Parts: sequence; C-alpha cells; structure tokens
Amino acid sequence: MSPEHSSYISGFNLIPDEPDLTVLFSGEASPVPGHKVGPSVHDYYLIHTVFDGEGTFQSGSGKIHPCSTGDTFIIFPGALFCYQADTLKPWSYAWVGLRGDAVPALLSRVGITKEQPVIHSEHLSELRVLYEKTRLSFQQSPYPQLESLEASGWLRLLLHQFGYDNRSTLSVPSQAVPSIIDRQIDQAIRWITFEYHQQVNIDHMASSLGYHRAHLSKAFKIRTGMSPKQYLMKVRMNKAEELLRGHLTIDQVASSVGFNDALYFSKQFRKWSGMSPSEYRVEKRNEGG
Repeated sequence: MSPEHSSYISGFNLIPDEPDLTVLFSGEASPVPGHKVGPSVHDYYLIHTVFDGEGTFQSGSGKIHPCSTGDTFIIFPGALFCYQADTLKPWSYAWVGLRGDAVPALLSRVGITKEQPVIHSEHLSELRVLYEKTRLSFQQSPYPQLESLEASGWLRLLLHQFGYDNRSTLSVPSQAVPSIIDRQIDQAIRWITFEYHQQVNIDHMASSLGYHRAHLSKAFKIRTGMSPKQYLMKVRMNKAEELLRGHLTIDQVASSVGFNDALYFSKQFRKWSGMSPSEYRVEKRNEGG
C-alpha cells in the first residue's frame, strides 16, 4: 500500500486494445489528509466518484470544484488538472480510467463535458457496486480478452447511472416528445424491420404492443401510408431484391425473407416488381456487367 493512502486496491486491463471503448484500469482508495495529485495531464479519461469525505478538484479550465460525498469528477485527456484530499475530512473514492473514440459522445450523452466535469449522485450504493464489478473484471477470468469486454459492459452501466442521476440537467430533444401511440408505432416499425424473416403475426404484434389490431393498423397507416401487412411485404421485397443480387438460391432467398413456400414467394415478388425472382436476378446481373 502507498504511504499516501490508508487503503488502496486496483485492477488493470491486460489487453487494452478496443478502439471504441477500452477500460484501462479501475480501483478505489482512501488517501491520507491533504494528499495531492497534480498539476498534471493524462492521455486518457479518468473518472473519480467520492464515496466519503471531502476534497477539491481543479479542472482543465482552472476552476476549482469543492467535491464531497456523491460527487463525481472527470479528468479529460490533455487537460491540466489537480485534485487534493481535505486535510480534516479526506475523501475516499473509486476511479476508472478509459479511452476510445466513442468516449466523448458517451460522456456528453450523460451530461459530462469539459465545461461541466462534475456531477452529483444520490445512488452511491449502485455506483459502488458498478465500480467494484469493473475492477473485479480484471481479476476473475483466465481469459484476458474476455475481461476487457466485461469491464466495458460494467462501464456502460456506470455511465447509464451517471446519466440517470444527472437527468434533470440533460437537454431535451428539440422535437416534441412522442405520444404513447407514436412510440408504439415506432416499436411496430422496428418489430417488422428486424423480424421480417419470421412468420410475423400482426394480431400478436398489436396485442403485445397493447392495441387492438384495427386501432394499431389505422394509426400505422396514418404514419406510413401503409397497413402493417403492406409494410411487412415492402420490407420483405426490398430485402429480397438485395439478396437476389447475390448468390443464394431462390429457395434460400425466399426463406431468408420469411416465405416457407418459394412458389408463393415468386408469385408475390412478381406482383411487387413485375418480374419473377429469376428474371430480376438476370436483369441485375446484366446491368452489373
């Protein structure tokens, strides 16, 4: 243990190579009174959450932020910083170091910016667990390549908790908040978009979303100009056109877009495009040649 801490524990990522988001290390400590770090700079992001006691954090802008129980302060790469434990009530904190192309957008999404590098939380027990889970990711698996993935998952949950605790300061999207039925139509569109290859039952979909089929279909048509069944056919045919440009057989294309019967698929495709799947394939290949 460092003589500057009454307790100190940490874990380190042995394979910090994920370009979008990598947790480098995580730990927790109780510094001695007056313990100071900086002025200094890091080439990574460093997040601290204070679980007890007090101290000060000087951010890259030069502003001094008094921090106490429940406060989280964030050091940005390349920004000069300094932080110091109080001489009478020194803080105890947990930290996590990270880097990656996705980090700036993730931090901004939960309200953390260079201009606002300190946020507050009342849910310390949840945060403590997430920090501990992140740190233990680097100590429990015999497969380092999996440790990094696990740590990234816990970190995302940590950021989610920051965002939830900081939600009163988050900006509201410029567009109006969608109504319940608008949200359900969005769900129905996503349902069809991702499940088109399944035997989609419109009645079941409507029931799962909490609406009678007729009511959902009316609202769906107002939004899209099509019934759910028509929209499903459109999605399937668009995907079939894409697949027919490749090397799957007609049977395989039919199955891939939700048709158990290749002959029925061919009939529907002719209605859609004015030609059979085979004719469409030949035409597109000729265009490509």
